[in-house]
Amino acid sequence: MYNYTIIGGGIVGLSTAMALSKRFPAAKIALLEKEASWAAHQTGHNSGVIHSGIYYKPGSYKAKLCRDGNQSMVAFCEQYNIDYKICGKVIVATEEDELPLLDNLYDRGMANNLDISKISKEQVQEIEPHVNCLAGIWVKSTGIVDYKQVCQQYVAIAKEQGVDLFLNTCVTGLKSGLKGHLIATNQGEYQTEFLINCGGLYSDRLTKLANEQPPAKIIPFRGEYYELTPEKRYLVNGAIYPVPNPNFPFLGVHFTPGIDGSVHAGPNAVLGFKREAYKKFDFDLKDFLDTMTYPGFWKLVAKYSNEGLQEMIRSYSKTIFVRSLQRLIPEVQADDVVVTPAGVRAQALKNDGKMVEDFLIVNGEKALHVCNAPSPAATASIEIGKQIVAQISAPV
Repeated sequence: MYNYTIIGGGIVGLSTAMALSKRFPAAKIALLEKEASWAAHQTGHNSGVIHSGIYYKPGSYKAKLCRDGNQSMVAFCEQYNIDYKICGKVIVATEEDELPLLDNLYDRGMANNLDISKISKEQVQEIEPHVNCLAGIWVKSTGIVDYKQVCQQYVAIAKEQGVDLFLNTCVTGLKSGLKGHLIATNQGEYQTEFLINCGGLYSDRLTKLANEQPPAKIIPFRGEYYELTPEKRYLVNGAIYPVPNPNFPFLGVHFTPGIDGSVHAGPNAVLGFKREAYKKFDFDLKDFLDTMTYPGFWKLVAKYSNEGLQEMIRSYSKTIFVRSLQRLIPEVQADDVVVTPAGVRAQALKNDGKMVEDFLIVNGEKALHVCNAPSPAATASIEIGKQIVAQISAPV
């Protein structure tokens, strides 16, 4: 019998376990993860950026928790000797019609109380000599880290604080009653007074299993990356991003250095035909039908059909993908990049076809469900954990 059970061993679930065991040190807490290792999905397949929070609507969870999370993540890395680097980021306009969008983004960043500055083409090229642009924004606080390494420290802290951690434990059913929840898994049953769903790609299905109606459905989008060959890494010093297309809900392809010295180029954003669609031809009939029969998906398609088609073309054509990269760094050629593993974004989509733009935490009956936590959830993970725990009562 546990006071609290967390489902999902990604960075949000692990951060929640760490925060919960710190707040309630006498509580019995379990964390269940279906994979054989921690951070096996979204957390372990992202680009490792410590985001600043410039893109998010002022006053939103994402804006506040990302800004605070940037600081707390850096402090955490300092405290536990985790390798990280504040490399900074330039966001650049490459065409005249992008200059007003750059101004709007700067205003948003200032409204989010960030330390940013507008810079000229010449100033951009002092930071990133190989970038093509008309003007840019310099975001000083952007950094890079290995989030798997961060998660290993979260695991160590949670263990030290008494959390029972279970790998290879897949939830197969939930029964809710007066005393809480009976969780059926492939390893047996777990009784818990309170359930915390941090299931990421499966968070909506877990919400349904708990007899709650999720406010949105998870739609998987695969982000495909290339990587600069070692001899071309000199082209990139820090993170290099385009001005986001206001007609598309993703950031566009960009360059991101890794803490290991690599430089990623991408991602695009294409629909996955499986919740864990890390490869182009990954397919699961249930997952596919779940998306295809959802009215919100077709409303999304109608709204972004042209942009979506361009992303699909870029997925199958290296030439076109490289052309997108050349908008930022004209010197990049097809031979300069090689395919590297993709990631999958668990994006919550409402029935009206609108993507859930903010983190979404839903209170249920003796349960709390994290129904949308894509990027910048890794950056904000310490703050998300605190936010979740702040909504939970002490054990009886």
